[in-house]
Amino acid sequence: MNLINKNISTRKIKWLVNSTSEAWLNQAIENPIEVLIDHAHCERKAAGLAVQLMFRYLCEPGLSEVLSPLAREELEHFERVLRILLSRGTYIKPLPAPPYASSLSKKIRSKEPYRMLDSFIIAGLIEARSHERMSLLALNSPDEELRNLYGDLLKSEARHFGIYWKLAEERFEYKELIQRLDQLSHFESKIISELHPYPRMHS
Repeated sequence: MNLINKNISTRKIKWLVNSTSEAWLNQAIENPIEVLIDHAHCERKAAGLAVQLMFRYLCEPGLSEVLSPLAREELEHFERVLRILLSRGTYIKPLPAPPYASSLSKKIRSKEPYRMLDSFIIAGLIEARSHERMSLLALNSPDEELRNLYGDLLKSEARHFGIYWKLAEERFEYKELIQRLDQLSHFESKIISELHPYPRMHS
């Protein structure tokens, strides 16, 4: 299958060093249910991360006010994906995870405030990559319901990586933020350049 439409503005997301490959899009379109199940896991984990950061930085001013609504929205997305799975006679199940998120997490430094900075940047990178890939699926999936799903979620995904960027920008010097973003975004691009054998949102 040839990629149909990749001429989208999300290719220019400045957080991302490289664009998603045609091989990933073909893999995802050929395995829509497995990607949908993985997407449900991604939404659940994104909600969990927001809550985890709220607990870790409980006394950080201005943090819970934005991460609590974000976590609720991620769970709403999870519930929507779950309803689609149920309507198609299937359900969420465990899937072997690709190395994407775990590899990124290993780059988070343990000492504060660097741990906070890295956590925000990596959370934002994951949201940015999700936004880019959902854009591709919204444009290219042959399944109308899935095109509508991914298209509807795009605005939220864009806002989410914007939230993490703002949290970092408000707390760290711009030069330090940009330098670390450059390091982590290049590492993210290296992970994503090797296609995982199983179809996943971040394979």
